[in-house]
Formats: sequence, structure tokens, C-alpha cells
Amino acid sequence: MTRFVLVAGTTETARIDGISAAGADADLRVHTPSADAELIEFGHLVRAPVVPVSPTGCPTPAAVTRAVRERVGFETLVVDAGLAKPTGAPTVGVGAKPGRDVREADPVPTAPGAWVAARTLGRNLPDDELVVGETIPGGTTTALGVLRALGVDTASAGKSVVSSSLPENPLELKERVIEAAFEASDLAPGEAAYRPELAVRFVGDPVLAVVAGLTAGALESGTDVILGGGTQLLAAAALVRHAGVADPLTLASTSYVAADADLSLAADLDCETAITDPGFGTRDDALARYADGEAKEGAGMGGALLVAERAGTLDAVADGTLDIVERLTPRHGP
Repeated sequence: MTRFVLVAGTTETARIDGISAAGADADLRVHTPSADAELIEFGHLVRAPVVPVSPTGCPTPAAVTRAVRERVGFETLVVDAGLAKPTGAPTVGVGAKPGRDVREADPVPTAPGAWVAARTLGRNLPDDELVVGETIPGGTTTALGVLRALGVDTASAGKSVVSSSLPENPLELKERVIEAAFEASDLAPGEAAYRPELAVRFVGDPVLAVVAGLTAGALESGTDVILGGGTQLLAAAALVRHAGVADPLTLASTSYVAADADLSLAADLDCETAITDPGFGTRDDALARYADGEAKEGAGMGGALLVAERAGTLDAVADGTLDIVERLTPRHGP
């Protein structure tokens, strides 16, 4: 049996102006993980006040993941990895609290404990295969910090491993933020090698701690794991390897991330890579924004698309996503 696990949390890093498009503005961005969880679980909002969209109206990748679920059918689990706002989706807690701004001295003090609890959870889930996704605005920036802390080379032939939910990746801004994070933490790049809990605590976010811990535990119990995502899931894979877990692992991402970032690090981490193109670039609706460089990935979209491709239903995902977006659109008048 395949289970889809959404690890949902927040970091105050997402409030930095220009850092993320995972929400129309900084005040709404904090609701995005809670809303994504509801969309994947129910197909509609329950407690979240607004449907997550980019500032230009690109729909959340959670709508894509939900469209796959409605066509393929899979069990879900939402893990609360530091939600700052309530969600109507059932969740499992692992002791994670919302992350502070990564430029603070100790932005994720709950990371070590959440890692251990998530590892135990991963060991005890009864599934044959897990598809693990994440939702955390600002997460590509903290992923950059974690990779640097582990001593991982984040650029190859001038192309960064760090993607973005924005069409123009604000790499210079992310670099400045992470430089400030290292200064605040007194942690040096590479100093957290083989000490992954330090990396997520001092220059990371709570979602990365939980994804990595959960993945490590699942692999140790013999469960197959597909990491559904891009930059953040690459960082999670690096954390797993630095925790000494060497079992086979797959990174499933979208063609939009692959066009934006260097994913060759996956091979260095002994991760098989599966890239899926949902064909949004041939459309003339809101989904075309993905091909224009918005969103690109998130909420386990890459993993869900791989599941759809294996089931032979990939061609139906685009229309299914638009059906969901239409259901979520408020109607006015009689």
C-alpha cells in the first residue's frame, strides 16, 4: 500500500519580502500549509480562510496533488511540523513548533526532538511505500542553509541546486539571508556534517527536521520512500545520508524544478531521480503559470504526479486540477 504523507509547517523566514510566492502576501502566507493540508485531505477548505495562490493567481500545488488523489486514490497522513495556524485536516504531532526567522540565533529549538519523534513515527507506519511531500513557505531558503551547514556544494557549473516559487529566483537575497543565519548561530558552513540535527536547528526549519527524521525511520524499517519535491527534499535527502541511513531513496520532482535548478546532487546522495511533466505548458489557463516559472513544486506535487504516471492517469491531472480550482472559487450573485 502507498501512503501520501504531507509534512506541514511554517518558518518566520517566509515573511522576508521577496523570499516566497507561496501565498498572495506575507500575512496570508502563514495560512498556506494549513490550507494545503485541507485541500489534499478534503478537496476544499475547512478552517483556513483563503485558498493559497501566488501573487499573480497561480494555484497551489496542493490542488494538483488533490487531483491525483481523486483519480488514483491513496491514503494520506498530515504531520504537523510547526503549523502556525489551525487546520481542519487531521494531523499527527511530533513536538515541532513554528520556526523563527532563520537569521535569529536559535530558530528551530524543537528540531532535535521533532527529528527523533518523526523517526519513530516513520519506523512504525505500516505501509509498503511512502510518498513524502512538504508545505512550508520560505523553505527553499532554509534548505540552502541546511545544505551549506552539511558542507554540500550548492552550485554546479553556475547553476544552483536551490529553486524558487518565483519566476525569477531571488538567489542573492537567499544568500544574504543564509549568511546572516550563519553569523547569528555561530555555526560555520560544513560544521554540521554528520550532525544533521544541528543543521536544521540553527539554519533550517521544522519541516526539514520532520521530513528527514520520518524518512530515516521509514527506510530503516524497510519501507520504500519517494521524496516528492525539489530543493527542500534534496536537503532532506542530504540530512538522511548525514544521519548514516544509506537505503535506496527516490526524489520525484517536476519538469519545472528540473528546468530551474541543478538536481544532479540527487545522484551524489545516491537518490534515483524521477522527473514528471504534467503538460501545463501547452495550456492557456492558470496552470500555464507553472511553465512560466511560478510555484514549480510543493505539497508533494512531484511525488503525486509520479503516482499518476504509474497509474496511467497523468493526462487527466490538468483538467482535474482546474475542476478543483473552480470548486474553490467563490461565486457572487444569485
